[in-house]
Amino acid sequence: MYTHFVLNLRKIRKMEAKISTSKSIGLVLSGGGVRGMAHIGLIRAMNEFGIDAKIVSGSSVGALVGALYANGNSIDDMLTFFKETPLFSYHFLTIAKAGFLDTEKYISVFEKYFPENAFSALIRELHIVATNLQDGDEEFFSSGELIRPMLASAALPPVFSPIQINGNLYADGGIMNNFPLEPLLNTCDYIIGSNVSIVGRLDEKDLKNSLQLTGRVTGLMIYASAKKKLRACNLLLESREIERIGLLDRKGIEKAYLIGYDAACRVFEKECKTY
Repeated sequence: MYTHFVLNLRKIRKMEAKISTSKSIGLVLSGGGVRGMAHIGLIRAMNEFGIDAKIVSGSSVGALVGALYANGNSIDDMLTFFKETPLFSYHFLTIAKAGFLDTEKYISVFEKYFPENAFSALIRELHIVATNLQDGDEEFFSSGELIRPMLASAALPPVFSPIQINGNLYADGGIMNNFPLEPLLNTCDYIIGSNVSIVGRLDEKDLKNSLQLTGRVTGLMIYASAKKKLRACNLLLESREIERIGLLDRKGIEKAYLIGYDAACRVFEKECKTY
């Protein structure tokens, strides 16, 4: 583990030069539940290497991490947000909505981190994707109210209820677009992607029941839809280690964060060696 990563200053300057000469740097953050804490590890590595993204696009947990980054929150603030926000609380249970948890009850939690509740209040440009359940389309949000689109993008059915925005019901962005590269195309000169929805080989013993099979098929469909977009990134961060962490396993927050940090440091170090 790169708990204390030290790199020759000259190499760091060359790494900065390679990326910072671009007119704009874009950052794409995928969905993936708790595995998305690896995005925070990447951002920590970016900070240490002097890499600053001007535009961020995120889906599901990537939208949440992206919003915190766009808001200028520190790494500690980001980790605290996910560690202290109650993922499952009996206070949020509902029988009146389509979902086990009432997503709208999380609005007050988010207001503590985003008191102005507006895209315009962020220090970086942010794009969030959510799924319009009624129209059957994906939709990007980048202006106006911030919190409701954020919650909608991370509202995974059937755990979380859909969020109503402008008369329509929205749910998890990953349903239609788990790697929202589109807003950065023809806008950014250098794109860094972080994908935590990894699809590796499974043993036969891991496909013994309907639940396992459904999870595998869903994962393959999500990955297939993102393949071409992953290749379009100038720099892509993925780590097979992240597969060991459950999508809703809160105990994996710190581990996923460190996996993301270590993987990013290794990639950045490799980039430095080419100069």
